[in-house]
Amino acid sequence: MNDLARDPAFRSDAGPDAASAGMPVLERWLTGPRIAGLPALDARRPPPLLSFEFFPPRTEALEQQLWTCIRRLETLRPSFVSVTYGAGGSTQARTHDTVDRLVRETGLTPAAHLTCVGASRGAVDDVARRYWDCGVRHIVALRGDPTEKGGRFEPHPDGYASAVELVAGLKRVADFEISVAAYPEIHPEAISPAADLDNLKRKLDAGATRAITQLFFDAGTYLGFLDRCLQVGITAPVVPGIMPVSNFGPAKRFAASCGATVPDWLEQMFAGTEEDPDTRRMIGAVIAAEQVRLLQANGVDEFHFYTLNRPDLTYAIALILGVRPQPAITPAG
Repeated sequence: MNDLARDPAFRSDAGPDAASAGMPVLERWLTGPRIAGLPALDARRPPPLLSFEFFPPRTEALEQQLWTCIRRLETLRPSFVSVTYGAGGSTQARTHDTVDRLVRETGLTPAAHLTCVGASRGAVDDVARRYWDCGVRHIVALRGDPTEKGGRFEPHPDGYASAVELVAGLKRVADFEISVAAYPEIHPEAISPAADLDNLKRKLDAGATRAITQLFFDAGTYLGFLDRCLQVGITAPVVPGIMPVSNFGPAKRFAASCGATVPDWLEQMFAGTEEDPDTRRMIGAVIAAEQVRLLQANGVDEFHFYTLNRPDLTYAIALILGVRPQPAITPAG
């Protein structure tokens, strides 16, 4: 027996699996099943399409943070960038100002969020016309969250009662490109997965161009959802919504609020890092990069990132996907 074979790390008693197998560790490693790795980046294959979500700033300091984020990510040439809209239109003015500035000062294609909450059809249509008039051609149409936390959605007496109605109404206002929301793990208020899927199909049939999913953490959850979409006749893109996590506690609470499952393995990955933000960021980058690479290996070629106005993780993941920064596009006019 040579010196390596005498090494405890090599012997069959080095671990419970090796002991039960009754074979040296290296032999066990060599005879185990082989799992194919993720495909190598191919320079001949175009990188996936990316889009990014931002939220409008509430303070001057947050305004600077937002535009630092925008300037860093615009070099990745996203297909579009969306700007969120608060419950009941609470950020309507800030959303419009941010979108208007994106049109005037960048070469990015902005998509403005628009909801049904707390406004008449006429008021919503007026907001849509303002967007069209300032050059916005893409709307993310959402029913919107209840104005009170834990409450239920109550449509305005003269308003759009659902995202399906909102999509149809927007198409009457102008020929917008429209994105809508999809829920791989079912909307928290849906009566059943089948009803939720039917609602998604009706939004697309009403004129939406694509769906963007709520966040999820297991690739199998999303891929299974795609199977169900195709079974009911949905053929439009259902783009995975990816939220890179760098602070587990807030991410867990947010996921719970929108019905997204937080797997045990994710919590274990972040255990003990509460006072170590640098390590959390590295872990977050690895997790999200593995998630999107796995989806890319399964043929998915478009991703929507919830940036939380923090660019670094999204930027790093984009490079892992094969996207390379380019000079920013000068705005037309």
